[in-house]
Amino acid sequence: MNGFDLAIALFLLGNLIVALLVAARGPTSADRMLMALLFGSTGTGILVLLAQAMHIPALVDVALVLALLAAIGGVAFAKRAWQGDGHD
Repeated sequence: MNGFDLAIALFLLGNLIVALLVAARGPTSADRMLMALLFGSTGTGILVLLAQAMHIPALVDVALVLALLAAIGGVAFAKRAWQGDGHD
């Protein structure tokens, strides 16, 4: 196991937890969507680092699925916001 990769993954996880706590208090649905996108991108980075550090290639597949789901969620939110659903 590469200690440097694990240290970076733990640092990213700490940043993610702080950002999620701050963004979860956001009053609008846009704030919550940004939280979901942040989770998707940072979670992808964490999983890729763990896959490299622990020599588990299957984690890269999980990271790619997480990134894909975050992107689809962002597109769905943008489409809903563009149509002016009116719900905040």
